[in-house]
Amino acid sequence: MVVAMYAKQNEGVHERVESKVLVSAKGLTKTYRRGTEEVRALDGVSFDLQQGEFTAIVGQSGAGKTTLLHLLGCMDTPTSGEIIIGGHSTKGLSDRALTQLRREQVGFVFQHFGLLPTLTVMENLLLPTLFSKREAKARANELLEQVGLTQRRNHHPNQLSGGEMQRVAIARALINRPQILLADEPTGNLDSVNGEAILQLFHQLHREGLTIVVVTHNPILADATQRQLVLRDGQLVP
Repeated sequence: MVVAMYAKQNEGVHERVESKVLVSAKGLTKTYRRGTEEVRALDGVSFDLQQGEFTAIVGQSGAGKTTLLHLLGCMDTPTSGEIIIGGHSTKGLSDRALTQLRREQVGFVFQHFGLLPTLTVMENLLLPTLFSKREAKARANELLEQVGLTQRRNHHPNQLSGGEMQRVAIARALINRPQILLADEPTGNLDSVNGEAILQLFHQLHREGLTIVVVTHNPILADATQRQLVLRDGQLVP
């Protein structure tokens, strides 16, 4: 029922944006050294993400899912291959340029929330804007209303439930109006009720045109997306 509702609600969005490529991954390879052993986390991964698409990256543990998500978000660089975001290659960009790209175009949501315990909800939301000249307070209030946490703005993370902390993390990821939202196991630490609330929030954001990519082991979340990229041993399964 969730999948059917999702398809109906998002049909117009998908038709409107399906022809525009937002992200291209071309031959992505990532290798690590483990002692004398070379570990190939990704091996020649290529695909396009359309603007406004809701995509799940799935596969067994160790398949390379989180590695791929970090490359898409420019939190790491590939050993070989190229990532193109908005028509611009990230290959060869300096650390400063990659940091600016992440801040302006990518929102990232972590499984363990990543909230600073000594800061309030509002202060956590405003963290990504410290080095930005954007008017942030009004945007933060708007996002708190959107995720249903207006009354929690002055609370600290230890006063929130797991679902509330994840909603704060999502709001923080959206503070700079990114083009793409990347989420690593966003329901992994939540019960079914809070997991469903996060899924519905993703539906809402997607209906508004946001491009979303989630790494997940949750079949309900994966099945509710438009498309699944299946990884096995660092390669995309056809």
